[in-house]
Amino acid sequence: MAGFVSNCPVTRTLTSYLLEDPLKTYHAKPGEVEREWLLVDATDMVVGRLASEIAQILKGKRKPVYTPHVDTGDFVVVINAEKVRLTGNKANTKNYYSHSGFPGGLKEVSFQRMLEKHPERIIEKAVKGMLPKNSLGRAMNRKLKVYAGPEHPHEAQKPRQITLEA
Repeated sequence: MAGFVSNCPVTRTLTSYLLEDPLKTYHAKPGEVEREWLLVDATDMVVGRLASEIAQILKGKRKPVYTPHVDTGDFVVVINAEKVRLTGNKANTKNYYSHSGFPGGLKEVSFQRMLEKHPERIIEKAVKGMLPKNSLGRAMNRKLKVYAGPEHPHEAQKPRQITLEA
């Protein structure tokens, strides 16, 4: 480990940190997290399985520098959200609920209607439910970009296409 030299600032910091005292646990600082842009094609993927994989990426759990109290995740761009699917009979029976806060203000939207009107909200709601329910979870959720069709405005960030096992 003493002769190891890397160009990556995170690895360099981690290496020097471990050389100081090898028994210390490394905790990533918010300023030294390197974020990457990832592109996911949601065509013919099951919503829940896709959402759990995306949530893991947004949390940063796939990185060696993962720290629970720091947002270490990457940006995720999801395309073709209109082509997701559900298993079993859920496509006919699943409903999404929201409440206005006033008496009798419960609203119900079926999966089919949501897929027609706002297909990106299906993935957004599924992923949001799998993230922490605090300010850290809201920061993670802001890194998720979902688009109904194959086009997205993030070409300048050069997102790397990945295939998920969902």
